[in-house]
Amino acid sequence: MTELPVLGPEDQRILGSLLEKQTTVPASYPLTANALRTACNQTSSRDPVVDYDQETVEQTARSLKERGLLRIVWADTGRRTLKYHQALDETLGLEPDERALLTVLLLRGAQAPGELRTRTERLHDFADRGDVEACLRRMAERPEPLVRELERRPGQQDRRWVHLLGPVADEAGPSAEPAVDRDAVLAGGAEARDAAVRSSYDDVAADYADHLADELLALPFERWLLDRVVAHAAGAAVVEVGSGPGHVTAYLAEGGADALGLDVSPAMVAEARRRFPDGTYEVGDLRGLSRPLTSHGWAAVLAWYSLIHLAASELPAAIAALVRPLAPGGWLVLGLHAGAEVRHLDEWFDQQVDLDVVLHEPAAVVGVVESAGLVDVEWYLRGPIAGRGETTQRLYVVGRKPA
Repeated sequence: MTELPVLGPEDQRILGSLLEKQTTVPASYPLTANALRTACNQTSSRDPVVDYDQETVEQTARSLKERGLLRIVWADTGRRTLKYHQALDETLGLEPDERALLTVLLLRGAQAPGELRTRTERLHDFADRGDVEACLRRMAERPEPLVRELERRPGQQDRRWVHLLGPVADEAGPSAEPAVDRDAVLAGGAEARDAAVRSSYDDVAADYADHLADELLALPFERWLLDRVVAHAAGAAVVEVGSGPGHVTAYLAEGGADALGLDVSPAMVAEARRRFPDGTYEVGDLRGLSRPLTSHGWAAVLAWYSLIHLAASELPAAIAALVRPLAPGGWLVLGLHAGAEVRHLDEWFDQQVDLDVVLHEPAAVVGVVESAGLVDVEWYLRGPIAGRGETTQRLYVVGRKPA
């Protein structure tokens, strides 16, 4: 039985970076010393973020080579340049799914299954959260286990997993921030979640509309952004998915846009039609959005706080569904709560509800928007307005579909 290698923090970062880049940028792999240092020190998809100097990277790489965990080779073409190639997957005999999970565990420490599924999207296609959990169990049941499950800490919704190849900084520290599993909202299944969202909004529709129908009067930034959408549309068709009581759609229509509002809640659609009888509001799901009847695509699609109940793993497919029917040059405009948290509501507007509100990191949302093929992506983050009772930062993202 092969004994597992024991990896220090620098070892883990170098091997994790090489494993990642071997899959995500195969044309540039193996990596030069400079490229390897950049991969180790990048600020995205790394926890903690480090700043290794070149000497640290090269000394650690030589040590790993002596242990048979890394190879140093000459470039096949061009200038005679040394390049670095990991051999950890061969040493451990990793399957592709195991390789993907170990890569992210090496690079980001302890994580929950939902986080792992989201963060391995470019490395392996896990069908669902259960697929991730099955792979983790298999890795844990090896003769020499590669991973183990941690006990749930206060404030966590799910138990996290760590690799067993060396120390993990946030494995058990009492002061560490609890991990956020944004896929925990799917614990009962997507259909049950969707039904709970629809019934909750049906129950609060009248009170919700009373509270928010005139909110734009006190939101100058949001009005500025919506005015930009109106100017961009220049009278063409726009759609707001998740239109609620209809006030945002009505604002766009008043500005001159040919605006349609869609919402999954029949009661919300009824409120919108009652309050804005000149507008067009229909019951519909954003994931099934089609092109407008009057043109080849939407000039703008707005998801104004309509993605806030989706798990992180659902965002790519949802955003792709909104981008697909955009006209060339059309805009996608998102509004979300920003942060690292999942909030549960049992009561809202004095009604019993069952809602999870998912707060997303700006970089993660922007990354999904860019991956959907949009360009000229811009994003804005504003703080909560205490006078309105807001308790979250607000994130707005705008991206354009290439012409």
